[in-house]
Amino acid sequence: MLEEIVATLSNVDFVWIYLAVFGIAYIENIFPPFPSDVIVVFAGSLIAIGKGSALITVLIATGGSTLGFMSMYWIGDQFGTRILETGRIPFISIETVRKVQAWFGRYGYWVVIGNRFLAGTRAVISFCTGIAEMNITVTALLSAVSALLWNSILVYLGYVVGDNWRIIGAYLSTYSKIVTAVITLLILLWAGYRWWQMRREQRMKNKVN
Repeated sequence: MLEEIVATLSNVDFVWIYLAVFGIAYIENIFPPFPSDVIVVFAGSLIAIGKGSALITVLIATGGSTLGFMSMYWIGDQFGTRILETGRIPFISIETVRKVQAWFGRYGYWVVIGNRFLAGTRAVISFCTGIAEMNITVTALLSAVSALLWNSILVYLGYVVGDNWRIIGAYLSTYSKIVTAVITLLILLWAGYRWWQMRREQRMKNKVN
């Protein structure tokens, strides 16, 4: 899919590339994974040969990322707790939901600042900020700062490597896989611990009864 997108964007006016950067950056926050980072790097490589503006590209990518982040924030705020409290998700009790809310209330802003650098978790982070009902203005501002820093790096890298932008794409893919694998492992360990804890509590209740 990535090569098809690149092939299409290579033959259109740069205004369409701006729109693609915005749209893909937005969608990536709602339906990950999506190659938004690689497309931003590709746009940077085009800027190196005189097509488009680095500043506009960074701002548009940042706008799409921030809007996508805040869309997931809204979903988490409106429906997140209700979904989790139904008990349909294994290993997540109401008590755990409350703990997540408390944890994000204390440390969530730091996580928001780093969210663009945590590939594969962006939608989860934004969803959890909504569940925790974090200050919407501060959250939007910090997510914009995170996106601005990340997209500035991507555009710069694309500008520097030019036609070799696929090299950056390969590194980003590896980086994303490593981050996703580490986070998945941590989640599995946490889920296993919760399962063991729930079984232990159930056995204790059975002994009491």
